[in-house]
Amino acid sequence: MDATSLISALVGAQTGEFQLAVAGRMARMNADGAASAAKLIDAAQRNIDQLANVAAGLGTNLDVSA
Repeated sequence: MDATSLISALVGAQTGEFQLAVAGRMARMNADGAASAAKLIDAAQRNIDQLANVAAGLGTNLDVSA
């Protein structure tokens, strides 16, 4: 085996290792994003549940002019 083949194999291995590292990082980012979205939806649901018993028409005549 000549030096060119060895260098080519080494470069290919390093490229593959880098691609796996990037793919792993992206998978973790996607998992973190999904967990954040689930927490956000849960918080929104809890807030909506608190407002479910509010009297009808509450806040309809709110004046926000300055």
